[in-house]
Amino acid sequence: MTARVLIVDDNSANRRLLEARLTAEYFTVQTASNGADALAMCSVDLPDVILLDVMMPGMDGFEVCRQLKSNARTQHVPVVMVTALDQSSDLLEGLEAGADDFLTKPVDNLALITRIKNLARFKVLTDEMLLRAASDGEFGLGLPIEGKSAVIESQGRVLVVEDREAAASRIVEALRTENQIFHTTDPAQAVLSLPSGEYDLIVISLSLRNADGLRLCSEIRSLDDGRHLPLLALAEAEEQGRLHRALDMGVNDYIVRPVNTSELLVRVRTQIKRKRYTDYLRSRLEQSVELAVLDPLTTLHNRRYFTRHMKALFDRSVDCGRALSILLIDVDRFKLINDTHGHDAGDDALRALASRLRDNVRASDLACRLGGEEFVVVMPDTSLENAYRVAERLRHCIAAMPFVVGLQRNPINVTSSIGVAALEYGDDRPELILRRADQALYSAKRDGRNRVAANAA
Repeated sequence: MTARVLIVDDNSANRRLLEARLTAEYFTVQTASNGADALAMCSVDLPDVILLDVMMPGMDGFEVCRQLKSNARTQHVPVVMVTALDQSSDLLEGLEAGADDFLTKPVDNLALITRIKNLARFKVLTDEMLLRAASDGEFGLGLPIEGKSAVIESQGRVLVVEDREAAASRIVEALRTENQIFHTTDPAQAVLSLPSGEYDLIVISLSLRNADGLRLCSEIRSLDDGRHLPLLALAEAEEQGRLHRALDMGVNDYIVRPVNTSELLVRVRTQIKRKRYTDYLRSRLEQSVELAVLDPLTTLHNRRYFTRHMKALFDRSVDCGRALSILLIDVDRFKLINDTHGHDAGDDALRALASRLRDNVRASDLACRLGGEEFVVVMPDTSLENAYRVAERLRHCIAAMPFVVGLQRNPINVTSSIGVAALEYGDDRPELILRRADQALYSAKRDGRNRVAANAA
């Protein structure tokens, strides 16, 4: 994939070299000679990835990275630190500044292109989820999306697949300081453990003696449990071809033997951080989807969901020549409950009524809160007569046992009126059936409440 890359380096020769390499791979490249210019450019037009030199006069790369990651506009742009330093303390300082990856000079061409492509993919995914979350928020459906600080820090769960004892021992010991490590020599066992392992990362040797590491990578990526799971490959220096194929399969990162344990720790930490952040975004989006279709007080489906799903149920009933009925339920004298016992008591009554609805309708029925004290139940494959019987059972269930409500947990008697209507005519539409149910509900209220009325006209 292509991406817009900003190169930040005070050395013009380094800038030209990196620009030539990236342009040859069809990346769109911009350059800056210092940190201040880079920050100014990002304030106008965001790149997809930033290649940031560490050693620059005035403002060094660590400080530039800190400012980028502290700005809400730029905090999600991946930053790759490019440094001649290879001490673990320098790598850690880069990560603490918020860097997403690092490259050590002289920069290997495969490493350069791989890091940028992977980070560009990650940014596309993140941007899409953030955009969806922001869209949900604009319509009042979403939850706030915090920055990376919202990700809970805890030990990672890392599976190591390596069948050479000495190599496995060294890797496990290095990673054990920060992670829970699970080691296997059997690729089949690794695949079988995916559903229950809840791993944050799998480290896979491409040079397994008794199996094909590439095939294992491919198999993991083909499974639902492994689709979003980060993979880090261990490769021999001469395995460039196999490494290219692994990256094409979706391996997220790699390290070349002999393994530098400091680099290994940093790369593992980065992959785990990235996975947890995307998991966090996904979970927030799932919650946003739930908020979009569920009533927060009763956790029944809301009016928005009812409107859409009612149309689908209606169309299916018409197409298949099946019955369809609607119950429209309204709590009697609900204002009096609020005025006498308080709004908390009123909320408790609505929650309790919703619970009784759930317990007394079929799984195939759709129970929703339309708003206020009004509820609806859509009943597929149910005639008007049978729907009337169900409505009577619901009315009795609501009235028979007092509701315990309010801070004092007082028992109060609650009744309801129910209007029933059904799909009966060739020109029926969902809104017409709902209107007839509303007319029936009005009749039940007018005739004394705590009763069921049907409208077939």
